[in-house]
Amino acid sequence: MEKEILKELEDQARQIRRDIITMVGEAGSGHPGGSLSAADIVTALYFYLMRNDPANPKHPDRDRFVLSKGHAAPVLYAALAQRGYFPKEEIHTLRKLGSQLQGHPDMQKVPGVEMSTGSLGQGLSAAVGMALAGKLDKKKYQVYTLLGDGEIQEGMVWEAAMAAAHFKLDNLTAFLDYNGFQIDGPVSDIMNPEPVADKWKAFGWHVVEIDGHNMEEIIAAVKIAKSTFGKPTMIVAKTVKGKGVSFMENQVGWHGVAPKPDEMERALAELS
Repeated sequence: MEKEILKELEDQARQIRRDIITMVGEAGSGHPGGSLSAADIVTALYFYLMRNDPANPKHPDRDRFVLSKGHAAPVLYAALAQRGYFPKEEIHTLRKLGSQLQGHPDMQKVPGVEMSTGSLGQGLSAAVGMALAGKLDKKKYQVYTLLGDGEIQEGMVWEAAMAAAHFKLDNLTAFLDYNGFQIDGPVSDIMNPEPVADKWKAFGWHVVEIDGHNMEEIIAAVKIAKSTFGKPTMIVAKTVKGKGVSFMENQVGWHGVAPKPDEMERALAELS
């Protein structure tokens, strides 16, 4: 991969992290930790890997992305704004009365949002439906979805996983944002999902394990997924909760707490 492109993507991810901090800080509420951990994955998808056109967000041949962990809406909004789906200044309206940018993504209001999510476990089912529709309609689009590690404790995730393998949905690629924390504490303490890779393999998925902050590994994993036929792919991405902000990293308390003005200033300085 060309170093210039790689640097552009890394710079873009840094800007998305800055926008996440700005949005959540100005709103006074939101979920910074899991938004920051997913920034590199979302950046790679929207700025390099996916076919998506801000001027025509409903193009029938577009690739689809479903943010299954809908509480991480700030990372999706930041990417959509940077790509030009809506004016960048709108990020300052996050969670405000009358704003289209609510705490969870709304597909009826926000251009580029494919599915209204937030109730954990449902996003993978929606993505399976989209991928199956693509197969039935003989379309070439790809479907991507991003799940949280705490989210895979939900039973319907595994029903969807079984269906995806049964229907041989090789046009479906899922990412697991494996940052190790959920709102109540370490995922391993609440309900340990390990062995994660083996579980997805047992459900009939092709599994790739990566560093979720390594842009080259993210892109390589998606290329592997696109060249895998007859089964869906799960990319288990090891990430850091609150990535990029030293005092937020690996701290469960930043799952759903907004930074105060001084913390916001410090975080933005670190991301400059």
